Amino acid sequence: MKKYIYTVLLVLIGITAAQAQRMLPKQKGLEISAGVMSNDKIGNDYYISAAMTVNGKNGNYQLWALEYTHQYHEYKDLRIPQETYSAEGGYSFFLLSDARKNITLNFAVTGVVGYEAINRGEAMLYDGAKILSEDNFIYGAGGRLIFETYLSDRFVLVLQGRTKVLWGTDLEQFRPSAGVGLKFNF
Repeated sequence: MKKYIYTVLLVLIGITAAQAQRMLPKQKGLEISAGVMSNDKIGNDYYISAAMTVNGKNGNYQLWALEYTHQYHEYKDLRIPQETYSAEGGYSFFLLSDARKNITLNFAVTGVVGYEAINRGEAMLYDGAKILSEDNFIYGAGGRLIFETYLSDRFVLVLQGRTKVLWGTDLEQFRPSAGVGLKFNF
C-alpha cells in the first residue's frame, strides 16, 4: 500500500500547477483517497474513500463521503478481519492559504453512520473459541485536517489527518488515520 501511495505522490508532484482561480463557489469536486489507520500495525489496516465536495464562500466546502475500512485483529495464528462500511457528511472550514489559493489548509467536522462486520459474521473460530464482539450499526463524529495543493486547473492533491469517534461498536471507539487522495474539480 505504501508503494502505491509513494508512486502516486511522485507522479503528481511532477505536474506543474496552473494559475487559475481556485475554490469557486458552487464548484463540485470528486475525491478518491486511501490511507492507513494509525495504530501499532501500520500497513495491515487501511481505508478507501470516495467523496464529493461542494465549494461554498471563502474557501469553505461541504463534504459527503462513502468509506470502506479494513482492519485485522490477531488471535493465535489467525487474523480476524474487521470491516466497516460508512457514510460521512460534514463541513470543511478554510484556515490558511497562499495568495492564489494554490495551497490550502482546511479543518472539517463530520457526522458518521455505518455498519461494522467482524470476521464476516462468523462467531466461531476453528479452535472452538467464540468471538464475543458482534456486528453492529455504528454512528459518531469525525474531524479532519486537510492540506490541499493544486496540481493543475482541475486536479488537487489532498493530504489529510483524520480521526473518528464511534459509538455502537464493541471494538475501538477512537480511530485515527492518515491518507492521501486526488480530487477532480468539475
